[in-house]
Amino acid sequence: MSAYVIGKIVLTAATVVLGLVLMLIVGLFAFPGLHVTAVGWLTLVWVAALGLLATIPLGILLGSLIADPRFVGAIVLPFAGLAAISGIFYPITHLPGWLQAIGQVFPVYWLGLGMRAALLPSALQSVELDGSWRLGYVLLALCGWAALGLLAAPPVLRRMAQRESGSKVMARRERAMLRRT
Repeated sequence: MSAYVIGKIVLTAATVVLGLVLMLIVGLFAFPGLHVTAVGWLTLVWVAALGLLATIPLGILLGSLIADPRFVGAIVLPFAGLAAISGIFYPITHLPGWLQAIGQVFPVYWLGLGMRAALLPSALQSVELDGSWRLGYVLLALCGWAALGLLAAPPVLRRMAQRESGSKVMARRERAMLRRT
């Protein structure tokens, strides 16, 4: 299961990095005034890498809990709410204190803060909590979530796989193939 988790992380990370590179290229042409420093590019790389390590194993964990793909919305909807209270769409400082606290618990806030630190001018850090990018906390939070996810995903997947027989998996695969045709 550890090899599966690592393989899934590599595959998903490669897909995300390709999309990120394409968006950055388009962004650089679409917004000619955009200026990212060398430190900004370095920050972008380490935040993106740690962000992927922090979120992909959590996605694997949540995906393993869904028995039927039709119920994916039960996972997606709470994450939309989480993104809303994590300062992704508007400054977290505009939210009540208790929502700010909840938003900062999850890696979405820290990933967004790190990306803003990498791509926005330093004058905009005054909009953030404490008036700074808090990159040390970004590093600690993303490393903590990455460690948690990487430690928890293999045992959860192993337990899930032990409950599934080969015939159940094959029957479910055949039903899925029939629905597609």
